[in-house]
Amino acid sequence: MTDGKQTENTTETAGTDGVVVIRPHRVVWMSGALAVLLLAVFVTVAVLLRSQDTGVIFMVSDQIAMIGVGVFLAGAAMLFATPRVRADSDGVHVRNIGVSRTFGWDEVLSVSFPDGASFARLELPDYEYYSMMAIQAVDRERAVAAVRALRRLHSAAHRD
Repeated sequence: MTDGKQTENTTETAGTDGVVVIRPHRVVWMSGALAVLLLAVFVTVAVLLRSQDTGVIFMVSDQIAMIGVGVFLAGAAMLFATPRVRADSDGVHVRNIGVSRTFGWDEVLSVSFPDGASFARLELPDYEYYSMMAIQAVDRERAVAAVRALRRLHSAAHRD
């Protein structure tokens, strides 16, 4: 894990400074495929708008708008590929879809992945938790390795 090379799991480490970067794996493929499908459907519909006689007059601007909607929806589908967790000896920075938050290891009670949960989470004081969308159950062994790497950093921070 700390050899500076990307391993087979979602965990990468950078040199000897103990930085762990975790990204989702399977959802990137799924959201990419969905984005391509959405764009293909909307471009196809835009092309066919003027060639079919539907009783409504479609203009070139309508076709451009349909392609624009497809691009927008494809971009929205790709947002699911953006979550990331970056952790080091000081703490953990979690970037979920549209929201980022940084925690010091002193704020984190533990790193957990409850049975049946979709995402791993940081257990916080007062029975609160913060989900980490970058560590997903569908990634299986990669998710296990990522949680173990975060637990090692957490326990090392609490030993000091």
